[in-house]
Amino acid sequence: MKKINDIAIIVQARVSSKRCKRKMIRKFADTNLLQIFFNKIKRSKVVKKENFYFSSYDEEINKIANKNGFKIFKRSKESALSEGQNIKILYEWWNKLDYKYCVLINASLPFLSIKTIDDFIAKYQRSSFRGQFAVAEKKNYYWYKKKLINKWPKKLQCMNTKKIDSLFEAAHCLYASPMDIIGKGYFMGNLKNINNINLYVIKNPIETLDIDEEWQFKSFESIYKNIKKKLF
Repeated sequence: MKKINDIAIIVQARVSSKRCKRKMIRKFADTNLLQIFFNKIKRSKVVKKENFYFSSYDEEINKIANKNGFKIFKRSKESALSEGQNIKILYEWWNKLDYKYCVLINASLPFLSIKTIDDFIAKYQRSSFRGQFAVAEKKNYYWYKKKLINKWPKKLQCMNTKKIDSLFEAAHCLYASPMDIIGKGYFMGNLKNINNINLYVIKNPIETLDIDEEWQFKSFESIYKNIKKKLF
């Protein structure tokens, strides 16, 4: 059990996305991805405004956060350009914000619901797990170097996804970790052995649609226009 005021809720964003240029602030439907996220977080029943931080180097993005009344952690250029080789640089707030834990949210998933975000935080807060991250359940057949990863179902001679054991894919949207272990070069814990890390399964596949590439931006924008009234 953790105290909710010991948990910092953090979003990192940057303009310099290499695969999908300016994805966070360019027009998406009648708004932008960053504003979609801010509108969601304002409706949270779990996130306290005083515990929420927007981490960015770019003034263009920071202005949007300021207009929405959120606190800004001024990210360094080195952190903004980092690709994760050194997490103490990538998450440079780890020893500058006075919290024991953090929940990091990816704002580039337009269909990720505030209900899921709140539930993720609440489950981490109530748990004894050191780390937690969101995953998507996949019932399919996967090979690595021509070897089947999951076990072939007994008494089955052809592929049947109803019979195969589930595998879990990182959803790249919600992460929770103690702050201090970031200083030791870990985030959430040892990801090669996740005994003390909880896998939080997101049930609705559409919530895990993450925009990394240009084709995803255009495709998901079209979907968003058609279903946003049902979502929000």
